Amino acid sequence: MTTFPPDLKSRLAALPLAPGIYQLKNAEGTVIYVGKAQALRNRVRSYFQSTRGMDPKTRELVSHVVDFEVIRTDSNTEALILENELIKKLLPKYNVMLKDSKTFPYIKITSEEWPRIISTRRIVNDGGRYFGPYTSAGSAYKALNLLNRLFPYRKCEQKITGNEQVCLYYHIKQCLAPCIGATSHEEYLRAIESAELFLSGRGDEILIPLETEMREAADAWNFERAAEVRDRIEAVKHVLERQKVVSASGTNADIIAVAQGDGGDAGVQVAFLRNGKLLGSEFFPMQARIEDTPNEIVGGFIEQFYADAAMVPPILYLQHTPPEQDLPMINDWLQERRNGRVEMIVPQRGHKRGLIQMVSKSAVDNLEQNRIKFLSDEMKMTAALTELAESLDLPRLPRRIECFDISNLHGTNPVASMVVFVEGRPAKKEYRKFTVKTVEGSNDFAMMKEVVGRRFRRAAEEHENDESKWAELPDLVIIDGGKGQLNAALEALQAAGMTVPIVGLAKENEELFLPGQSFPVILPRDSQALFLVQRVRDEAHRFAVTFHRQKRTKSSFSSSLDAIPGVGPKRRRALIRKFGSVRAIRDASESELAAVEGISQSLAAQIKASL
Repeated sequence: MTTFPPDLKSRLAALPLAPGIYQLKNAEGTVIYVGKAQALRNRVRSYFQSTRGMDPKTRELVSHVVDFEVIRTDSNTEALILENELIKKLLPKYNVMLKDSKTFPYIKITSEEWPRIISTRRIVNDGGRYFGPYTSAGSAYKALNLLNRLFPYRKCEQKITGNEQVCLYYHIKQCLAPCIGATSHEEYLRAIESAELFLSGRGDEILIPLETEMREAADAWNFERAAEVRDRIEAVKHVLERQKVVSASGTNADIIAVAQGDGGDAGVQVAFLRNGKLLGSEFFPMQARIEDTPNEIVGGFIEQFYADAAMVPPILYLQHTPPEQDLPMINDWLQERRNGRVEMIVPQRGHKRGLIQMVSKSAVDNLEQNRIKFLSDEMKMTAALTELAESLDLPRLPRRIECFDISNLHGTNPVASMVVFVEGRPAKKEYRKFTVKTVEGSNDFAMMKEVVGRRFRRAAEEHENDESKWAELPDLVIIDGGKGQLNAALEALQAAGMTVPIVGLAKENEELFLPGQSFPVILPRDSQALFLVQRVRDEAHRFAVTFHRQKRTKSSFSSSLDAIPGVGPKRRRALIRKFGSVRAIRDASESELAAVEGISQSLAAQIKASL
């Protein structure tokens, strides 16, 4: 039975009839749902009343709720924005959200004197013009490559003076080369304006000036230029033929449809209608539950998608509307984002209903493709784990793999890494770094023994504590090295009183050495198991080397200065902050050193002499 705080009734009564957001918490104090309300008191109280009449999702949610928090806002729009930010930050279990929480890529025309067309994930108010979004960087770059073939704008970031050295793009007709003065500013801006018209769905307007330019070049007997423009006209026409005209009125709108699978997976398909032409369509996977309705999925998508979108169109054609209680807030917020009227329409018949059905079919197809890809990836991973278990004669699938690697330079700053892979994927929160403490000199075997011993002694000590990550034992330990490192790790395991499957991986021929066996296991070169082992080993090496570099850099900064009498931590920090490196300090004059706070003239002379 759910236990509520004793003062719940008075807290609910004290809630304001004002807009804001609320956070529902479970017994562990974890936020499991974030919502918005025009009147906080009415909305929050509804969760603490009889469950009769509630939909299945809300009934399940309420069964886990024991407490709440509210944040009052000045307006409905502020409540919606804050709700979206908290969902991204807290990832509550019962909220619908975009699976890919990072910002999406856009195509941007910069506001420079000689504009560029680039891909970016940040929308800033700097005078640039944005188009998109695209669901992946790959699709954005594909669009950029098409644009660059059609409209030869510059790709470089260098300042244009007219005296630079020309690059390859000019020679392959993909840049007008303003860097060498091969084009005028007006001609270059015409190319950028043509690209903008093309991105806006107004590609037809490009053709007339291009055809005029081609005729003028031919009349002037500049046949090479005329041929270039002719080829560009043909390329633009070819692309425009693939853009489906669906509205003679030149409508700007987004068409949004939802698909849901049997297992709770869901996705939203958005088609972009610009100036009456269907420019493209993108699929966005959603994190949802079986109990979530299409209305809730659409509502969550609209809030999160248009929070970062470059533009909000005047019309949204929807397969389903957002939940009725949220509809006014979402509509007000969209109109504020657009700075103009926004209509949300669910077409019931005719041509617009046909558009919804077309986009809906794409949503269903893409959801199925995502599911097949996911299952394929899962099958590959299961096959790799199965093959590895069979090759190494493991008692069970190595669902948790830990790999250890040592990194040192002639025995200096020795460190080690432990990386963890769960179900074949890196579990980065469980990675661990070790500073070698008991070994002097370059002795990799002793270092490996120390590090493995520390890890599994900790496991033995905390074995009764289920909350400790150290207590969770791996299904397989991989030691980066040959028989020597493996034997050292085995000694450490025995000393800790632990028994886990362990192998050594020799770099040269990718040989896997098992305890007590003279001959190594060699996995086939094209096996999924080998690819997995190599990936685990490479990640352990990367993690160890990165940590070693950090340690080495830190020691090189401090060691030379630490040896100087009178230079303590505070003065050392001041010197590094001023000059940036020990080398720069060494190259500075005595007067420059003495200008640093806390450094006297005599100490400056001493530092100069010491370095």
